[in-house]
Amino acid sequence: MGSHPRGDAKILDDRISQKTLGQWIAENQDCLGSKVKDMFHGKLPFLFKVLSVETALSIQAHPNKELAEKLHLQAPQHYPDANHKPEMAVALTSFQGLCGFRPVEEILTFLTKVPEFQFLIGDKAATQLKQSMGGDSRSMASALQSCFSHLMKSEKKVVVEQLNLLVKRISQQVAAGNNMEDIYGELLLQLHQQYPGDIGCFAIYFLNLLTLKPGEAMFLEANVPHAYLKGDCVECMACSDNTVRAGLTPKFIDVPTLCEMLSYTPSKDRLFLPARSQEDPYLYIYDPPVPDFTVMKMQVPGSVAEYNVLAVDSASILLVVQGRVTASTPTAQTSIPLQRGGVLFIGANERVSLKLAVPSDLLLFRACCLL
Repeated sequence: MGSHPRGDAKILDDRISQKTLGQWIAENQDCLGSKVKDMFHGKLPFLFKVLSVETALSIQAHPNKELAEKLHLQAPQHYPDANHKPEMAVALTSFQGLCGFRPVEEILTFLTKVPEFQFLIGDKAATQLKQSMGGDSRSMASALQSCFSHLMKSEKKVVVEQLNLLVKRISQQVAAGNNMEDIYGELLLQLHQQYPGDIGCFAIYFLNLLTLKPGEAMFLEANVPHAYLKGDCVECMACSDNTVRAGLTPKFIDVPTLCEMLSYTPSKDRLFLPARSQEDPYLYIYDPPVPDFTVMKMQVPGSVAEYNVLAVDSASILLVVQGRVTASTPTAQTSIPLQRGGVLFIGANERVSLKLAVPSDLLLFRACCLL
C-alpha cells in the first residue's frame, strides 16, 4: 500500500479518473500536507504492508541514504532507488524474527556449544572476539565484524558440510529424546528444511531471536541485520525497495556490501513500545526516530457506535484488520463500506468518521508521516 513505482497501489473507485495512488497524489499535491509535500518533494514518503510469513524471509539489512545513493548508481538492477529504508514490524499474531547482533557473551556460548559454527568462523576470529570482551565498544564491533565476515565468506562446499554435520547431530539428539533448545535445535532444523545448505541457517547464533506478541513491534534502522521467520505482521517503511541480502534466499546476495555496512553494535533490547495517545483512549502511536513514517494502532470496543479518526497534517493509509465499518467524510459524496482487508487513503487534515456496522471490536492500523 503506497505509491512506489514498483508497486503503485490501485484505486478501486471507478469514479476517480486516476488508476493508481501515485498518479492521484501527483495531481492532488495538497493531500500530502504542506510539510510532507515540501520535505519529500511531492511524494508519499512511506510504504505500508501486511506480511504473512510461513517460510523465513531472507536475512537482510537496508542501506542508509548515503549508501543507497551509491548502490543505486553502481547497480540499479539490484538497488532500484536512492532512498534509505528504515522499517517497523508490528505483530498481528505471535511473530518470530531475528533482529540485530546478540550480546557478545551469547555468541561466545554458541561458539563453544556449536563446533560447526566455530569451525566456519575459525579460531583466530573467535579468539579475537573472546579477547574483545573487556575492551571498548570499538574493538568489540571490529571483532564481531571479523567473525561475521568469516562466516559469510566461507566456501559454499564447507558451509554445506558443516551444516549437514550439525543437522545430523541435532536430529540424532532429538530422536533420542534430548532437548536441543539451548542451541535452537528445532529452529535450525526448520530453516535447513526451508533453505538446505544455506549460510543463513548459522545466523541464528549471531542475531537476537525475538518472539513478538500481537501489538508488540520491532524497529529496524539502517544497517541492522534482520530476518522475519514466522507469523503475521503489519510493516511500515520509508518508500524504498533497497535490500542487501545475506542468506535464507534464492535472490541476489551481496556479501561484501553487507559485511561492510552492518551495524556491529550488540544489543539485547529490540522491542519497540508504542505510546498511548493523550487525546484518544483507543489510539496507540508507534513513532520511530525517522521522519518518514509513524504507525498508529486503533483498538475500538464494539460498544462504541461511531469512531472519529484523528485528523493529521499528513496523507495516511488506513487498514482494517478486524471489524466492519462505514467510513464517511465531509468531502466524499457517498460513504464507503470497509471490512477486514479494506484499505482507505485519507488526505491531510481530512476528518473521517467510522460507523460500526456490527457491534464487534475494531482493530485498525494507520500509516502516516508526523513531522
